[in-house]
Amino acid sequence: QVQPVESGGGLVQAGYSRRLSCGTSGRTLSGNAMGWFRQAPGKEREFVAAINFMSGRTNYAESVKGRFTISRNGAGTAMYLQMDDLKPEDTAVYYCNRLLREYDPGTAYGSWGQGTQVTVSS
Repeated sequence: QVQPVESGGGLVQAGYSRRLSCGTSGRTLSGNAMGWFRQAPGKEREFVAAINFMSGRTNYAESVKGRFTISRNGAGTAMYLQMDDLKPEDTAVYYCNRLLREYDPGTAYGSWGQGTQVTVSS
C-alpha cells in the first residue's frame, strides 16, 4: 500500500479556517476507512475525525465537533479535513492514516507519514 501524504498545513489566526488534504498522488486510497489524527508538542497523538469510504459515515472527536468536517472526493483518491473556527489548542502536527473501522480510532494501521503542521495564533 502506498503511504498517503498530508498537506495544507500552515500558520493561521484563531477564528479562521484551513483545509488539509491527504492523498497518494492521484492513486485510489485503499482501505475501508481513513482518518485524521494530531499530535501537539509534549502530548500523545489523538484522534480527530474519520470517514468510511464506502458509506460516507463520519466520526469526530468531541473537541472538534461542529468545527471540523472530514470528506473525501468522489474518485476516492483524496481525503480532506476542513477546519473552521480554529483555536490555539488545535495547534499540532496533523496525520492521516487508514482505519479498519471509522468508529474505532484504535483500528488505525499502516505507517505514519510526516504529517503537516498547523499552527494557530491567538
